[in-house]
Amino acid sequence: MNFTPQFRHCFLIVLLALIGFNFSAGAQETFKNPILAGWYPDPAITDDGNGNFYMVHSTFAFYPGIPVFHSTDLVNWKQIGNVIDRPDQIDLHGFGTSRAIFAPDISYDNGIFYVTCTVVDGKGNFVVTAKDPAGPWSDPVWLPEVIGIDPGLFFDEEKSYIVYNSDPPNNKPLYDGHRTIRMMEFHKENLKTMGEDRILVNGGVDISTKPVWAEGPRIYKLNGYYYLMTAEGGTAVNHSEMIYRNRDIDDEFIPYKDNPILTQRHLDPDRENPITSAGHADIVQHPNGDWYGVFLAVRPYEGDYYNTGRETFLTPVKWENDWPIFDLGGEEIKYEYPLPEGVSINEDLFPLNGNFEFTKQFEEEELDLHWLFLRNPKENWYDLKESPGHLVMKTRPETVSGTSNPSFIAHRQQHLTGEASVSMEFDTKKPNEKAGLIAFQNESHFYFIAKSYEGNSPVVQLFKGSENGAELLASEKLSASDKTIEFMVEFDEDTYRFYFKTDSDWINLGGELEGKYLSTRVAGGFVGTNLGMYTTSQGEASDNKAAFDWFEYSGNDEVYKNRKGD
Repeated sequence: MNFTPQFRHCFLIVLLALIGFNFSAGAQETFKNPILAGWYPDPAITDDGNGNFYMVHSTFAFYPGIPVFHSTDLVNWKQIGNVIDRPDQIDLHGFGTSRAIFAPDISYDNGIFYVTCTVVDGKGNFVVTAKDPAGPWSDPVWLPEVIGIDPGLFFDEEKSYIVYNSDPPNNKPLYDGHRTIRMMEFHKENLKTMGEDRILVNGGVDISTKPVWAEGPRIYKLNGYYYLMTAEGGTAVNHSEMIYRNRDIDDEFIPYKDNPILTQRHLDPDRENPITSAGHADIVQHPNGDWYGVFLAVRPYEGDYYNTGRETFLTPVKWENDWPIFDLGGEEIKYEYPLPEGVSINEDLFPLNGNFEFTKQFEEEELDLHWLFLRNPKENWYDLKESPGHLVMKTRPETVSGTSNPSFIAHRQQHLTGEASVSMEFDTKKPNEKAGLIAFQNESHFYFIAKSYEGNSPVVQLFKGSENGAELLASEKLSASDKTIEFMVEFDEDTYRFYFKTDSDWINLGGELEGKYLSTRVAGGFVGTNLGMYTTSQGEASDNKAAFDWFEYSGNDEVYKNRKGD
């Protein structure tokens, strides 16, 4: 059954209001997974010893890079900054959408926060520091001796170490995906490595089984042991988390006999409401004494198709014979877990999970932290002050099909079912000038509904990304008097629909579009879909601008779970 966009919008608002009423009628007793919905992959977490937790994630070629989230209870999170928030820190131009910033790790020692990370296809590994995790963060210090990815720091009593994924011994792989986990001593004051590297893990827990992609290493010192936790199996459906330990950090790390301590790879892929691909984890102790772990996982709507990317989940962690094990409450990761003792949901924070909606009217002097650019801007092409209450974006030659910085500002798609819409003022008489609403996954996988000009008339056009740029799917003429136009995209698992209106009625353009085209399985890479504002003059110089009055987003994943029989 197909509903009109007006009906669907009203339905979402009513359902969200009812959910809010239920929450207020009785205290909520659970938190919702994912705790950070939308593509917030590769979580790493640390605490400062004073009840504050900080978490970071991969951002690849998007800017600002490496968001920093803060919490005091592991459930309620607020973004407080970005590690890479100055264009001259790292130049992201030339990188593909899913390259560049991979798997940051955050750590704390004696008043200093450290973030280590890899620029894949770039200069390699680096470390930055800050006294305040909200920033500013230092310029990168590069670590050329660290060959590989996923570096993380461990501070022992007298020495510090950097641990990372690297090449197989003698750079001679025994099979595809054969990697090692290595460690070097690290001088935390000078931010330099010391001495030779040492192999901690060769291949994985049992190299005879040909384990692939041992990565994301973390070291902890607890209960008289040094623990080494690593991911294994790659970041898709075979993802898993392994644990090792020893009494002396210089000794061999012995794997837990019942590894993995977290995975979903053995479960029926046709189960209801699956959460898959769990791994790349980190653990931390709650102020109440309990332990919890964060990790990436995905919510597929069919098989291994998902458009929201790899998201951040939270579950309890239990200890058995001094081994940490993710306590899933059974074999399957749950969409909800009991709140930690003494914790309640703070509904005043900007929503990051569950069902929600928001409207941004661009009345602030700066963009909120959740907005994303493609690569770092090297010029000021957007403005929040030129026309108060509007986001004004220059129509520039750059396109999303290239590897530079186009006039593109977007928000992550955080639900399987929902909608996003914008209101825009844009006038042109040039066919190459276009502005509107985009659903973007990578340079060749996107949908774009735009106002432009064709055949001596303003038009609305719908494009689909391709290897050669963009393919025109549909077009419709507008009245020359139409200056303000609204665009909307509805997304429902593997179906996307685009609409426009210049008066009271929404008009569908292009019918139902294939959502799998924006999925990770089809598009590839490591990001999810992004919904936002985009304008381009397609390689030609332009003095035009698009003024966006507002951006609205709403999502309701109860529709998804109910459809699956939950």
